[in-house]
Amino acid sequence: MIPPEYGAGLELGWHASGEPQPAVTPHERLHRHTGFRSRVLPDVRDLIVYTPPGYEADRERMYPVLYLQDGQNLFDPETSYIPGQTWQVREAADAAIEAGEVEPLVIVGIYNTGVRRMAEYTHDADRKHGGGEAELYGEMLMRELMPWIAAHYRVKAGPEATGLGGSSLGGLVSLYLGLRHPERFGRLAVMSPSIWWNEKSILRLLRDSAGQIEEKPRIWLDVGDREGPVTMQDAETLRRRLTAGGWEAEETLHFERVAGGRHDEASWAERVGPMLGFLFPG
Repeated sequence: MIPPEYGAGLELGWHASGEPQPAVTPHERLHRHTGFRSRVLPDVRDLIVYTPPGYEADRERMYPVLYLQDGQNLFDPETSYIPGQTWQVREAADAAIEAGEVEPLVIVGIYNTGVRRMAEYTHDADRKHGGGEAELYGEMLMRELMPWIAAHYRVKAGPEATGLGGSSLGGLVSLYLGLRHPERFGRLAVMSPSIWWNEKSILRLLRDSAGQIEEKPRIWLDVGDREGPVTMQDAETLRRRLTAGGWEAEETLHFERVAGGRHDEASWAERVGPMLGFLFPG
C-alpha cells in the first residue's frame, strides 16, 4: 500500500516487459520510470526525473536539462546506496531556482546498474579493474535515453542547454563524454572525479583533445580536502591541464576546494546548489 504522503508522487514507469509499473517517489515533481531498456547495453536501468517549480503551470515553456549519473543517490532516501543519505538535489534545486540563482531546469537521474557501474563509467580498460565501456554508455545516452527524455519532457536541445555530471567514476565518465562530445554536452559537473583510473589516462585524453575543442564546455570541478592528498593533487592537476587547454577560470571553469569535504553523498549534497548556480545561472 502506498503511504498517503507519497500519493502525489505516484508515476507510471515502464518495466522491461513493456508493461507500465507504478513507481513511488518522495515528491510530486519527481517522476520515476522503471526498466529503461537499451539496445546498446545489456542491463535495464531506472530513471528519476525532476521537474522544476512551475513546470505544469506553463505548458509552453522549454527547459535546459542536466543528466546526472548514479541516479538512485540523488533524490530518494529509499534507493540511495547509503540508506537515507542522498544528494538532496530536489531541495537544492528548488531553493536555488526560487531564489533566482539558477535557471529552472529538468534534472534526469540515471540509475547505475550495480556490478556493471565500473565498466559503464570508465573510458578504457584498467589493468587491475577492467572496465572501458564508456563509449557504449555514451551511445546509449545520446541515441536512446536523451531522445526518450525529449519525447516525454519539455527540454531544450543543443549543448548550451544540455549538461552532464556525476561524482567519483560518475564524474570521470561525465568529463570523458564532455570532452569527446562537446557538440552535445556544453555544461559538465565533475565532482570528486576518479582521475586515478588507468594511470590517469583521462589527463592524456585531455592533452590530446583540448586543442580540437573550439567551444569549451562550461565545467564545475570540485574536490574535498578530506578525500586524501592524492585525490586533491589529481584534481589540482586536472585544473591546471584544463586551464592550459583553454578553459578560463570563472568563465568556462570553476574549481572548488571544499573544506571538510569527503568522498560521500553528504559532502556532494552541499555542493549541488553552487554547482547548479555556475552551470545554469539564473
